[in-house]
Amino acid sequence: MARGTVSKSGAKWAVVPNLRDYAEVRAAFSWDQARRELDGLPGGQGLNIAHEAVDRHAAGPLADHLALRWLGKYGAVQDFTYTRLRSLTNRFANVLRALGAGPRDRVYVLAGRVPELYVVALGTLKNRSVFCPLFSAFGPEPVRARLAIGGARVLVTTESLYRRKVAGLRSSLPDLEHVLLVGDDRRPTGVPGTQDYHALMAGAGDDFAIGPTDPEDVALLHFTSGTTGTPKGAVHVHAAVVAHHITGKLALDFHPEDVFWCTADPGWVTGTSYGIIAPLTNGVTSIIDEAEFDAARWYGILQDQKVTIWYTAPTAIRMLMKAGTELVRKYDFPALRFLSSVGEPLNPEAVVWGQEAFGHPFHDNWWQTETGGIMIANYAAMDIRPGSMGRPLPGIDAAIVRKVGDDGVEVIEEPDVQGELALRPGWPSMFRGYWGEPERYQKCFRGGFYLTGDLAKRDRDGYFWFVGRADDVIKTSGHLVGPFEVESVLMEHEAVAEAGVIGKPDPVAMEVVKAFVSLKDGYEPTPELRRELLAFARTRLGAVVAPKEIDFRPTLPKTRSGKIMRRLLKARELGLPEGDISTLEESG
Repeated sequence: MARGTVSKSGAKWAVVPNLRDYAEVRAAFSWDQARRELDGLPGGQGLNIAHEAVDRHAAGPLADHLALRWLGKYGAVQDFTYTRLRSLTNRFANVLRALGAGPRDRVYVLAGRVPELYVVALGTLKNRSVFCPLFSAFGPEPVRARLAIGGARVLVTTESLYRRKVAGLRSSLPDLEHVLLVGDDRRPTGVPGTQDYHALMAGAGDDFAIGPTDPEDVALLHFTSGTTGTPKGAVHVHAAVVAHHITGKLALDFHPEDVFWCTADPGWVTGTSYGIIAPLTNGVTSIIDEAEFDAARWYGILQDQKVTIWYTAPTAIRMLMKAGTELVRKYDFPALRFLSSVGEPLNPEAVVWGQEAFGHPFHDNWWQTETGGIMIANYAAMDIRPGSMGRPLPGIDAAIVRKVGDDGVEVIEEPDVQGELALRPGWPSMFRGYWGEPERYQKCFRGGFYLTGDLAKRDRDGYFWFVGRADDVIKTSGHLVGPFEVESVLMEHEAVAEAGVIGKPDPVAMEVVKAFVSLKDGYEPTPELRRELLAFARTRLGAVVAPKEIDFRPTLPKTRSGKIMRRLLKARELGLPEGDISTLEESG
């Protein structure tokens, strides 16, 4: 497929984009101005995420507007207006208060996408406690590690998850005082050492006054795994809601009448920032699907729920592509107007495929757990350059830098020169630390920049292009090769569903490029196809960059958030220790 620009010039939009003129909005933007779009707590008592997401709407014209629609995996549907959401979150805040949990106490949730998760998240924030989501597919050890690192005081989970993943760990978690169980099928639990969530909620009051909340009060604790070491707990504060709100408006183009579906699980930062907070602060209706990925189900949700804005992950898009276009043709999406993607770089082929399948291209964007919100994006009114992350959000100063000396950086002004992507600190959702690890936090900053650890390039028009993680980049015969570029070219071949690329040690070239490929249905991993793919890549990339070896795999190892684990591919190839695989989705 073509790698050129997907033009928006002269486009006729169903809804006029919020960010119509990038240069004009960027020049006029300030974070103080963005803050004024929110109400703040009554009486000037500060800024609280839950007040901006729920209570201010419940007290105004949106009181009876649909905030959340939950789709159960077995067909149940539950609707939550802003008024209902205020009542339920008030009740949970009162539950926490009755338990003696207060500001800065960590409240963890280990659950699938059930309604209680969303109530707990917002009720915790109302109580000024710290919301700490965990992904429900974690095994016992990663659950234990994260509960221990953050010093969990309260855990809300389901009976089955508790029995399988937590019960045997209680003795190693001295800070964990209260475990509230959401009974499977809402049955009373009666498990020793736990309390019944629904019984506590039934006995709690509907009224709750949010206490004074300093914008710098800790609100969220999100865990992220590095390539080495223990999981890191990124600390975010209530002021982050300013970035959540405005990036939802500018990068995802939220309008009040929208129906929005973010497929990410709140166990990951995307599922909290954009699956809970941003759509609620913007007053839009969010769809929540309890079930796991199923192409036909997803198409049915887009069609039947009249979704207008869809935010998903590159892995999911590639899975839809693998299912073929025949399936998507059975559905109709007249309401759908904006498609966006996050989690890992979006291959150019996937951007263009969105246009073919849905009549709209996918708009990639870039951010991290540490940034708390979208930093670089392709906007609704902006021409897309497939494979590019896009351009920085208004209020975000991004640069390509190289390290100099012991603690300095040099900004690379020339276009198309590779360096490390860096951001000037100061945006509201910037993480304020790694929980309990101040030295680890300080190492992220140098020369007045936050260093992201991602290698990238900036073209002459200000579009940023992802190259790879600093520890993923392959040095072969004196050349630096970004795995993503090679993976994207391989995926342009009609037989390739997914590709993961690593550097394999070589006595002459230092490293050679090796690719692992998962094929689409209908293709067999034959020697002939391997030779064809090698030749295809060599033609597209040249002899230096193209892979020298290709191995076929039924699937590639990915994190639960959908990122291909190149580190794990390399460890298995070289017989090295696999390290932390707590976020692994499946083995390859």
